[in-house]
Amino acid sequence: MRKTFLAPLTVALCALAAAQTPPPAPIDRPLPAPEPPATATVTRNEPTPQQFTPDKLARLKVPAGFKVSVMATELGNARMLHVMPDGGIYLSRRQNGDIWYLKDVNGDGTIDATERRRVADQLKLVHGIDTRQGKLYAVGEKTIWVMDIARDGTLSVPRVFADNFPDAGQHPARQLGWGPDGYLYASFGATNNDAPTQNPEEATILRIRPDGQVREVYARGLRHTIGFGWHPVTKTFYGMDQGSDWHGDNIPPEELNVIKRGKNYGWPFCYGAKNPDPFVNVANIPGKITKAEYCATTEPSTLNYTAHAAAIALKFYTGTQFPAEFRNDAFVTFRGSWNRNEPSGYEVARVVFDAQNKPEKIEPFVTGFVYQEGGEWKQFGRVAGLAVYTDGSLLFTDDQSGVIYRVQYVGGQK
Repeated sequence: MRKTFLAPLTVALCALAAAQTPPPAPIDRPLPAPEPPATATVTRNEPTPQQFTPDKLARLKVPAGFKVSVMATELGNARMLHVMPDGGIYLSRRQNGDIWYLKDVNGDGTIDATERRRVADQLKLVHGIDTRQGKLYAVGEKTIWVMDIARDGTLSVPRVFADNFPDAGQHPARQLGWGPDGYLYASFGATNNDAPTQNPEEATILRIRPDGQVREVYARGLRHTIGFGWHPVTKTFYGMDQGSDWHGDNIPPEELNVIKRGKNYGWPFCYGAKNPDPFVNVANIPGKITKAEYCATTEPSTLNYTAHAAAIALKFYTGTQFPAEFRNDAFVTFRGSWNRNEPSGYEVARVVFDAQNKPEKIEPFVTGFVYQEGGEWKQFGRVAGLAVYTDGSLLFTDDQSGVIYRVQYVGGQK
């Protein structure tokens, strides 16, 4: 009996001793040294908007062998595009909260008023769209909807696929796309310009289970990555992020990032190659570390582009209408700056990949939407959506005048 009683008594005494042991003293970590003052010269410069008219088409510039034409006009706030195998086109209009279906039925290369119709509405801030297994998925401010696609392009009544996403705040343009792993990916921008956010799903890309019931933060520290996609050959995940405003003409740049699971891309404290942003308050950094120490833990960008150009859509080119060297490159729409002395963006750019399928540079592809006239900056296009059409031509939207443009190669030998 004595042995039986001794074991519990020993355990009790040990537990009592442990309870009376004082906890270890907290590590006294000093506050980081203050940063030197930083001064930026900032400019609010919004080029005067001009309505599109056919004569302005002559202002657009493309590489030799290409031409730009107009496929449709008077579409209102034309944002994201999705092309179906039969040539039907779904178009989201964020400000109107609706989705339209367009199709060049008579094959004349244009879509007139009789070849378009609204197929969904009352979808608050609807923006990104994608399809899978006969269904169209669309993301708005706080909701992802799913709709069945009929043979004539009509959509069923929208059903909630996933809900309760972060508030829109400053960045209401959401994007989504089905990944090669069969999961749905969606981006949700920061509610503000350059301060940490309270909701852990803000300034992220989320990965959502195919039934919509479970999701995770796939990558964070992404201020506003609207355009993203997977390289057709390597399946590497790329995203184009918008840098903060009011930090001067040239920082932060627009970033092309390789998006990796669980990684932090630095916003709002860092940009580019892990560079500390001197205009962000160091007191907001989690933990008593310097900005440089924090940035060292983040992912660097892969390529940078002109600050404030406002990247919107990113689309890999998988067609055969363009010359072979364009295949598997990406195109990006840059909607255009409003806080830079010399405007940036207002263009479609090409991300050039090398023979090893690695991105090597970003270069202009369609330019001319912004120009100076009589000492005044003017623009006639805020480019937004992108899609590869069934014949391999490239489509992009202007959400200011409601135009769909079409880029074709007409240079002969490819």
